[in-house]
Amino acid sequence: MIPVKNKIDIRSLNLPELQESFKNMGEKGFRASQVYEWLWKKACINFDDMSNLSKDLRKKLEENFTINHVKIHHSQFSTDKTIKNSFILHDKHLIEGVLIPTPGRMTACVSSQVGCSLTCKFCATGYMERKRNLNPDEIYDQVVLIDRQARENYGIPLSNIVYMGMGEPLLNYKNVIESIEKITSDDGLNMAAKRITVSTAGIAKMIKKLGDDEVKFNLALSLHAANDEKRNTIMPINEQNSLRALAEALKYYYAKTKNPVTYEYIIFDGVNDNIQDAIELAKFCKHLPCKVNIIEYNPIAFASYINAGEDKVEAFADYLRKQDINTNLRRSRGKDIDAACGQLAIKDMAS
Repeated sequence: MIPVKNKIDIRSLNLPELQESFKNMGEKGFRASQVYEWLWKKACINFDDMSNLSKDLRKKLEENFTINHVKIHHSQFSTDKTIKNSFILHDKHLIEGVLIPTPGRMTACVSSQVGCSLTCKFCATGYMERKRNLNPDEIYDQVVLIDRQARENYGIPLSNIVYMGMGEPLLNYKNVIESIEKITSDDGLNMAAKRITVSTAGIAKMIKKLGDDEVKFNLALSLHAANDEKRNTIMPINEQNSLRALAEALKYYYAKTKNPVTYEYIIFDGVNDNIQDAIELAKFCKHLPCKVNIIEYNPIAFASYINAGEDKVEAFADYLRKQDINTNLRRSRGKDIDAACGQLAIKDMAS
């Protein structure tokens, strides 16, 4: 029996590598550039659709390469027009991504890992096992599919992207950065880096690396307590990345990029909702230019946390504003379909 030839995922190759492959196939280098444009600018997932290539070349591509693209597995529509998608990957793993329409914005929330290795107590994904990192093309595909969904359902293209789905982006650093390069490049989707926000649970050394790389996109820190004892309980990652270490890393990041940081803060009833917590947060905010997004909590079956009362949330926000801290209250979207912040978890995750 003749063994089946192992095909290369063509999107795992950069342009020079693709040009070298074409040279080995006896094809001219400019043909590689044409294919590269089809893959990343036009988001093409089928060699037969590359209409300016000869049939012979398309056949060669089919014989030597594959395009391991992401597909929509299932979509749920919320009463507030949010759309949650489960995406199926080439190896049958499932991830989730969300389209969030709000007045003036059309936002894609994308995942960076299959599952998550962190164990944040309030987050559904944190109760899952991390299966693997997503490749740059798998993150890129989520953006393409959600943008298409926005155009088809609401007649409006994506305006913003948040890396706030499943997984910790900074523990998949290289692939996340490469995906953003593809999304923002003239050779890719040509979206503005300032329209992209990467959210982290707080990996101090990787925040410093963002500074060293002088990234142009926005950074958000999922904070939820400015007290080490409380944050250790809510987010065990804090035990290795203390608030002091995070503050030092964030100051370094700001010095390198001049990008203000967003702090995400969920106010849990009886946990981090009193004025002393607000005082501690205000003190943490003085380290560098920032803003605070107070996020409504979305209960999950695995955890006993509940959202703080409206009066406590307002008092908390009012204190921060009196300290001249830019503070926004964010209402959850897609709660009725478990699409809101902290609720993403695949119920039937493929093994």
